Amino acid sequence: MHKLFYYLLPAALIACLSGCARPEAGDPATGAATSVASNYQDAYRPQFHFTPRANWMNDPNGMVYLDGEYHLFYQYYPDSTVWGPMHWGHAVSEDLVRWEELPIALYPDSLGYIFSGSAVIDHDNTSGFGTGGQAPMVAIFTYHDPEKARAGATDVESQAIAYSLDRGRSWTKYAGNPVIPNPGDQRDFRDPKVIWHADSESWVMVLAARDRLQFYGSPDLKNWTYLSEFGRQYGTHAGVWECPDLFPMTVEETGETKWVAIQNINPGGPNGGSGTAYYVGDFDGKTFTIDPRFARDVTGERAVWLDHGRDNYAGVTWSNVPAEDGRRLFIGWMSNWDYANLVPTEKWRSATTLLRRLTLHRTEAGYRVYSQPVRELHDLRRESFPVAARDTLLSGNFTGPASAPASPPLAELELSFLLTEGRQADFGVELFNDHGDRYRIGYDGTKNAYYSDRTRAGATNFSDKFDATIAQAPRLATGDTVRLYLYLDVASAELFADGGATVMTEIFFPERALTELRVYGTENGVAFLGGTAHRLGSIWGGSDQ
Repeated sequence: MHKLFYYLLPAALIACLSGCARPEAGDPATGAATSVASNYQDAYRPQFHFTPRANWMNDPNGMVYLDGEYHLFYQYYPDSTVWGPMHWGHAVSEDLVRWEELPIALYPDSLGYIFSGSAVIDHDNTSGFGTGGQAPMVAIFTYHDPEKARAGATDVESQAIAYSLDRGRSWTKYAGNPVIPNPGDQRDFRDPKVIWHADSESWVMVLAARDRLQFYGSPDLKNWTYLSEFGRQYGTHAGVWECPDLFPMTVEETGETKWVAIQNINPGGPNGGSGTAYYVGDFDGKTFTIDPRFARDVTGERAVWLDHGRDNYAGVTWSNVPAEDGRRLFIGWMSNWDYANLVPTEKWRSATTLLRRLTLHRTEAGYRVYSQPVRELHDLRRESFPVAARDTLLSGNFTGPASAPASPPLAELELSFLLTEGRQADFGVELFNDHGDRYRIGYDGTKNAYYSDRTRAGATNFSDKFDATIAQAPRLATGDTVRLYLYLDVASAELFADGGATVMTEIFFPERALTELRVYGTENGVAFLGGTAHRLGSIWGGSDQ
């Protein structure tokens, strides 16, 4: 048996969030100001991830930047905490960290529910929707006809557009909808992502059709022509493909330009249920062709998972990010269709992942997309502490004042480990309490894989799929130094290992707060090199929270 080492992190890392003043927020349906002090402190509520004030949310969609605001639209049902008739909820941010929830953007109508899609800024007014020289914001979305679906029809989904001339605050649906009717034989035909393709001087749409991607082209966002399809011979086909994306990226090591296609799938994810895969290749304005240097992953499929955790789904990227910024910005839904409707929250359901910057790399395994939290999140740092290596005691209980309940750590951790004896290492970070609950996320040298273990992290009886296994993710990096970069919220962990080469996102639901935090590992096979711990504030409080 290997001897374990443990390092408790500083008590000051955790700040009690109870009793802190909260800002006013608008009711998403009416826009009326309401106090959210109680809403943003209820059980399991994330403190630095976006959640709507109340009720159901799933896919982020329609993300677009305009005039200093990052727009986040999302699938929203304002009348319940479980999935129902879909609307587009709406929030904006000036810093990618703190979000203002706005009134609902798009409501269902006689053509159906408003499913996922995208948004663009029509700078040249190709659509003709702009007036007075103002470029319109155009939303492209899927109509889902519930009546046809209940009747067993296949032509239940079609593509439509709407436009806004006041920065997304109000919307007009196009009178000629749908702009792409269902071809008649594709029940799953949805989630259009639209980009401007400069070389062909046209709009290009990628949408999910059953278990593959289809591409369409248009000069004006109204009239669309079918171009091609991709995916019949690639990737996993264990479920329905959803929420695609398509964009060019510069390879960091070579400077060449390649194209990345994202495909979300449910079921069929790497650790069960929902997952997000991607492909790297070339796109000529009509056809996406996979690059032979995009090597097969360990399953033999030419698809690689963007996130191996169980709780990053439906993620896509922002449109119209300023050229001077130049980042490819990504956000996902922090849940899984295996149990999303069943998780034990009361007033709200689901959150987004942290916002991430994607970069493309040439590795020994082939082209790979890395993910890292955006730098703007550093503004949440309130105090920073060195996490010393080896024999330094870093003690502390993460509890609030006597008048307040114990609070979980809100933390950003940067830790390094050195592999010293082949495949014997087992180490990571553990959240726990004095009632025997624990959550672990770390690395197993015998499998050369990262893992997330929530089997003892609290409530699991709401779904028999929630803690059936320990999630695993193969390590892509090959060096002896393992770097764990972690964000820990009230009930979630996001791991960006080895510079973002391997990513895992996981949620959990402790019955009592996991108030303590430590680094653990075997004495054999690894040396802990230390790192830095940052105590984080809440996005729902003032700047000093």
